[in-house]
Amino acid sequence: MKFVLGILLGGLAIHAQSTPRGTATDVTSAEIQAAVKKTASSAVSDQQLRVVSIQGEYNVAIGVLHRNRASAQNPAGALEHSEVTEVYQIVSGNGTFVTGGTLDNPKASAPDSQIVKVLDGPSTTGGPIRNGVSRKVGPGDMIIIPPNTPHGFTEIDDQVVYTVVRVDPHKILPAGYTAK
Repeated sequence: MKFVLGILLGGLAIHAQSTPRGTATDVTSAEIQAAVKKTASSAVSDQQLRVVSIQGEYNVAIGVLHRNRASAQNPAGALEHSEVTEVYQIVSGNGTFVTGGTLDNPKASAPDSQIVKVLDGPSTTGGPIRNGVSRKVGPGDMIIIPPNTPHGFTEIDDQVVYTVVRVDPHKILPAGYTAK
């Protein structure tokens, strides 16, 4: 038994030593704050900061988003992405965020649009969302949005700023992308 266990552990040690190691990519607070400042001048802004290939197996992107005031009478647009998972973290502001359900008046984003080529891959826009799950969000809150999940703000008190991590298992986002 000790002999078999030794062979197994030895094999694991050899495998661990031969596993390629990645290179970390930094996105500094200064870069995020500069993107926040840049996005604040727009009612709606989504700025991709980096798209990184993770050992050639999948891509991960980091971005900053800004949305201005929205209300039940004038909600922000909703959308869904067919290939990418998004993880939002609210940096500042408060609002009501809806996920799930169905997207009214869906319209595919143009294949050559920035949303498809740089931000999220194949996507559908529309709204409002019918029969979704609504929740209040504010600074520090995080939301994980799987592919094919309608999502959007129905109310924003003044404005909301949030960071996004986009997990791209199909490698459709442009690896190596860096914001200019």
